[in-house]
Amino acid sequence: MQTAELYEIYKRYPSVQTDTRKLKSGDLFFALKGDNFNGNKFAAAALEAGAAYAVIDEEAYHTGERTILVPDALKALQDLSGYHRAQFDIPFIAITGSNGKTTTKELIHAVLSSSFKTYTTEGNLNNHIGVPLTLLKIRPDAQFAIVEMGANHLEEIASYCVYANPTHGLITNVGKAHLEGFGGPEGVLRGKGELFAHLRSRQHGFAFVNWDYEYLHELSKGISGIIKYGTGSDVHVSGHVTKNDPLLEVGFSIGFTGKPIQTKLVGEYNLPNILAAVTIAQYFEVGEDKIRQALEEYEPSNSRSQLVKVGSNQIILDAYNANPSSMKLAIENFSNVDATDKVLVLGAMAELGEHSLDEHRQVLELIGKYNWKDVALVGGDFLKIDHGYHSFADSEQARQWYLGQQFTNTFVLVKGSRSTKMERVVAA
Repeated sequence: MQTAELYEIYKRYPSVQTDTRKLKSGDLFFALKGDNFNGNKFAAAALEAGAAYAVIDEEAYHTGERTILVPDALKALQDLSGYHRAQFDIPFIAITGSNGKTTTKELIHAVLSSSFKTYTTEGNLNNHIGVPLTLLKIRPDAQFAIVEMGANHLEEIASYCVYANPTHGLITNVGKAHLEGFGGPEGVLRGKGELFAHLRSRQHGFAFVNWDYEYLHELSKGISGIIKYGTGSDVHVSGHVTKNDPLLEVGFSIGFTGKPIQTKLVGEYNLPNILAAVTIAQYFEVGEDKIRQALEEYEPSNSRSQLVKVGSNQIILDAYNANPSSMKLAIENFSNVDATDKVLVLGAMAELGEHSLDEHRQVLELIGKYNWKDVALVGGDFLKIDHGYHSFADSEQARQWYLGQQFTNTFVLVKGSRSTKMERVVAA
């Protein structure tokens, strides 16, 4: 079946699902494959559960006219999303980067949706399956679309740009993330730069660029429209931290007037994320009052830059993910928090390949520069290095230790890679 034919079916059944556990009546089911599963085996069950059609790529599972046989179900999904994307003549804003993608995406969605019908990536569905699913959730009333793009190897962002075809883009930063898949820091830079390469190829492509980062000057060269933000003077929007105790307050010297914006985000490292949201909102002529209200009302969730109060303790829960760059920023920010008793509970960092041991040693060196009430390190390569801190194999062991300490009037930073599930340490 050709993509155009499949699109006619999609228009009648515009709800796409790849997981039978989440299936609703009338969904269009795509039978995807993974290392440990074969969606074709669930096609019949999907139809029995109410799916309108099941798109499969193995003939053995063809059961009738409501099963659609294609050469590759994943490619069919991606091609369908690209066909759907082509029906829109609106700004499509793509966001990638090593740190802060999801928070920046949520902030931009908050300010744009205050004035426009805006669709965005749900959660962090930012991979080869999540990006097409995001596109296929965009409805005809859309005025803006925001698409988050994650990557752990070269050519991944470039492949997403083929079917998402963003008109505008933002790289939050380029740091030490997924070093194993990218082959090192230079590979990360090239990989994230694929978004700007796409925008450069467009006759009218626009990039929102944090001008504080010299490497983004080079990456953005040749793009027809560059909108700058940062902390300097040669930018469209310039801002600075006015307070961080521990919630972030941001003032502005260029591009935004009035009193500082009081956020509900923790950490100076969120300054660029706020500046990006303000810059994009200003560019698309969202009123300043709406921008301020949207950013001051935004509350982080899902263990990202959250401040959680438990009894007399305050917990900075930033446990959704970690890499050397974000870990360094989090520790340095926490060291500046005005509190007498501060405890670090850190999980190991994943996907660093041959760089992993050295990067974990550097974290230990950084920890050693400051005074802490206590330090607990969990899992991964922290277990392979001798240090004088509490050491635990997993977050459950760390949780038992944490509960046993009965901390009071203490500030706690909890951070680690997703695989360490560090949020469990302080779960109710």
